[in-house]
Amino acid sequence: MSRRRELERHRHTLDETREIMNSMKTLAYMETRKLARFLDAQRSVVAHIETVAGDFLGFYPETFPQSDKLLQVYLLLGSERGFCGEFNETLLAETESHMQDSGINTPRLIATGRKLCDRLAKDPRVIAFIDGANVAEEVEKTLIQIINNLTGLRTQDEAMALRVFYHEPEGEGVAMTQILPPFEQPGKRVPIFSHPPLLNLQPKAFLAELIDHYLFAALHQILYVSLMAENQHRVQHLEGAVRHLEDKSADLLHRCNLLRQEEIIEEIEVILLSTDSLDKPLHKRKSLTTSDSRKE
Repeated sequence: MSRRRELERHRHTLDETREIMNSMKTLAYMETRKLARFLDAQRSVVAHIETVAGDFLGFYPETFPQSDKLLQVYLLLGSERGFCGEFNETLLAETESHMQDSGINTPRLIATGRKLCDRLAKDPRVIAFIDGANVAEEVEKTLIQIINNLTGLRTQDEAMALRVFYHEPEGEGVAMTQILPPFEQPGKRVPIFSHPPLLNLQPKAFLAELIDHYLFAALHQILYVSLMAENQHRVQHLEGAVRHLEDKSADLLHRCNLLRQEEIIEEIEVILLSTDSLDKPLHKRKSLTTSDSRKE
């Protein structure tokens, strides 16, 4: 019985763990639904800025910043929490592969997400470790820290090439987006309108402001995308873990039932043996009584 009770306690613990994981999976799924709404709005903002930039650069191509020397910066968007499989490992593998293919061996790295930061803790290329967002409402806090670090790297003499590595939702893998320098080259654009836009600023000042707005909006969008992918990975990973716990619990229940059947059989055998032992003295007493009666 002690073995069966031990298995039942183990099964009870597994069931409690399964319920906790189910709750985590539900929360992650709810977060993906919320992020989907946020992403639609943010994509519209980015698309609008790109349209404005295209209109502007079609008439003022000379304002587009040109530089032969670029400070290479990689922004890596990892996971803040666990239970999302090989999320950070695949991100790092794709980043290293891009470095080898592009010949950029020593870029400045900015890592976001506590789990990713733990893996890069001893990497000398990392110049900043930033906590990631757990929920959509925390994205802006992470974004501000990223912007502050990028601002600290900017110089007048050296332009920046900013590439962002992150996971795409729906299992599409790791993506790389170059945010700086922004927009397409002016020579590739054809003006949509016949007259240049009316500006309240000098063209170069306007473009500088527009680039800042674009940087903020584009990073905002990508952070939402990465958090969406992280939660989708978490849902998938937890679904597998829950199924494993359900199978394990079912196996333990089956073993408990077998042990209970064995206990019942043993109890029946004990009862039968006890009954048999009681019947023998009674039969003997009856035999003695019959013998005495015959003697009389």
